[in-house]
Amino acid sequence: MDRIAVVSDVHGNLTAYEAVLADIDARGITRILNLGDFIGKGPRGADVIELSRDRCEVNVRGNWDDFIPGDPASLSESSRWWRDELKPEQLPWLATLPLSHDLLMSGRWVRLFHASASSVHTRVRHAHTSAEFDGMFANTDLTGDGPRPTVVGYGDIHDTYLEVRAGRTLFNVGSVGNALDEPTAAYVVLEGVVGSQAPAPFGIGFVRVPYDVEAEIAVATERGMPELEEYAVELRDGLYRGVWRGVGRDVGRDVARGVQRPAAADDRPPKPVTPGRRSS
Repeated sequence: MDRIAVVSDVHGNLTAYEAVLADIDARGITRILNLGDFIGKGPRGADVIELSRDRCEVNVRGNWDDFIPGDPASLSESSRWWRDELKPEQLPWLATLPLSHDLLMSGRWVRLFHASASSVHTRVRHAHTSAEFDGMFANTDLTGDGPRPTVVGYGDIHDTYLEVRAGRTLFNVGSVGNALDEPTAAYVVLEGVVGSQAPAPFGIGFVRVPYDVEAEIAVATERGMPELEEYAVELRDGLYRGVWRGVGRDVGRDVARGVQRPAAADDRPPKPVTPGRRSS
């Protein structure tokens, strides 16, 4: 049986990435596919890119990798910091990465991309519609033509899950460097017979890897990275910064754990929030 590690959304978190790569090595896995968002949010995007170029046989473009190399004048002050942290030659490398990767494994066509079959900037959350589910298996300008996949894996939402409908499997690999379902690094191991058209055993395994969160936050602090407090909350609590900004850390923790918030002052119930389903 062949095994392939699939990683995504490292987001400049070199501490988490090195921990995940060490775990992959310890399992004797030599093939690694990366679904993008190497940069942004964390302090060491340049190092993450170099390590990915060295270790991953396939690197796919994410939404951060797509917009950061663009016109600096169009970027926010924080985004310009993450752009300036990169080496000049890394910008065209990011901008020209492929958008999708297909492989045949145990008689199943597997398709991997960052966010959706339509765009790196189109987000498909865990709580999606039937039309969104079907759209993930479509052939589009982003994916190109080819056999329709029966298995699709993606990143972007930083939230691991697996769903099977009518013989089609959709899974999210989670995030190595900015996990928002729990504060540990996540990746996936695919197991099967690569290149085989004949049906054979096939597996999708989720792996969680603890790492030194405080060491990573210390690096970001030392480098003067913007949005440091938001980054620390995401790494320590797995709490998306948009939720934290809106309701605060203590209430946000309750939301993430599924604990209902107290009624508002005017006794109107708060809008429902699905635990752990946060954007990147």
